[in-house]
Amino acid sequence: MDQSLHYLTAFGLMQLLEAGDLTSEAITRSLLQRIERHNPALNAVIDLDQERALGLAREADRKRQAGEPCGPLHGLPMTVKDTWEVPGLGCCAGAPVLSGYRPEQPADVIRRLQDAGAIIIGKTNVPYYASDIQTYNRVYGTSYNPWNRDHTPGGSSGGSAAALASGMTPLEVGSDLAGSIRTPAHFCGVFGHKPSRTLISFRGHIPGPPGTISQPDLAEGGPMARSAEDLETLLKVIAGPRPQLARSWQLSMEPAAVETLAEARIGLWLDDPECPVDHELTNSYRKLADTLAAGGALVTDLAHPLLSLAHIMPAYFNLLGSLLGSGMTSRQKRRLKLFALAEKPLRRVTPMTCGMAEFARGTSQSIGHWMHWNETREKMREQVEDIFREVDVMLTPVNPVTAIRHDQSDPPYRRQIRVNGENRPYYDQFCWIALATLLGLPATSVPIGVTNAGLPYSIQVIGAPGRDLTTLGFARLLEAEGLAGFRKPPGYSGE
Repeated sequence: MDQSLHYLTAFGLMQLLEAGDLTSEAITRSLLQRIERHNPALNAVIDLDQERALGLAREADRKRQAGEPCGPLHGLPMTVKDTWEVPGLGCCAGAPVLSGYRPEQPADVIRRLQDAGAIIIGKTNVPYYASDIQTYNRVYGTSYNPWNRDHTPGGSSGGSAAALASGMTPLEVGSDLAGSIRTPAHFCGVFGHKPSRTLISFRGHIPGPPGTISQPDLAEGGPMARSAEDLETLLKVIAGPRPQLARSWQLSMEPAAVETLAEARIGLWLDDPECPVDHELTNSYRKLADTLAAGGALVTDLAHPLLSLAHIMPAYFNLLGSLLGSGMTSRQKRRLKLFALAEKPLRRVTPMTCGMAEFARGTSQSIGHWMHWNETREKMREQVEDIFREVDVMLTPVNPVTAIRHDQSDPPYRRQIRVNGENRPYYDQFCWIALATLLGLPATSVPIGVTNAGLPYSIQVIGAPGRDLTTLGFARLLEAEGLAGFRKPPGYSGE
């Protein structure tokens, strides 16, 4: 175990707290000092509640010393993404119009953390309304990747991932609509998990507007950490029904289907003509697959009609457009209609991500069209069960590339990324996360290496609906065998 306090896992910190070898106040002070030292260069943490956090830490120490009941995270300080409502802290989700908003009630996720004994010391930065693959906004500015400040930490949970990677927090809670947990985890070399559909309450998340209580389509909250074990611990704390729904159902997650890597049945989906992946990443994924096969695992290249981005992306983009269209102006929707009409000629002159025209159509479609696409999705969700009868987990890329350089040019759809020396559409970065988002599957972003250019990368572990503990368990096995794991960015080892 790393002996630097800032890089101990949450599990390691809790062991020290329970043994009486460390106090909550000492951890809280140490993390606040860490933030003071490193945050100016990263701008990952954008709001702190120092005095209240220290007071809660002292009270947590008193309760522990008095032998009072303690929750699984009792006395553990942590930050959360600035999309979750936390009393005492602002919550603007990067939007200037909400820069003065201070919630009075905690989000369901925050209440669960507090009931478990966690201490929220601050909030981490996000893009405007959590709606980009990079993290910057006019309220708090730009967040930077601790591996290389010329590169983004990702988005929308970019501040969360940067804070974890730089040792400013042991745990984070992000949210994921278009890879917003998995991509920042991949860009910063930490672990992130997008849970199965509706496993975690979204009440108290912005967006939607403050006060929204409905569960949005496609979006999920989820844990981020520096170890797979911490991911599982945090998921079990924040998952479960909303208070009213607890009258009729309780959380009972299926145990992990795999106990050793040698017994695992692993399906690979590593390439697709619609979204090429950087060769260095693909070669690393193949090398990992070969290592797993040599250790006894059954490793298979998957061939199933469902596993086609040409099939997946139109449905994903349509439903995403339908969700986001509710917050668009009439002018924005008219422009998108024109874009959809001009899709074919545009494709002849500029790279365009597969299915993008359906995003445009989705923003203005009728309820009848939405029902068609929703039924298409549900049929696909049934089809995916065929795949998971044959394999325990599926391995895919998270993103076609590692952390991209900052690019805040407008409009975003004109941005491009470089893949294997060629220009590709910016929104190709949505492609490999789309299957799990569209079908509500559990997906874990697992760090497995660092490129020759010095940037971390992850592999995505996808499971059948409801098999979150299987993807998390597989991540733990990879970590235990030395095939995966968090690495400290250069320059962040010291106190």
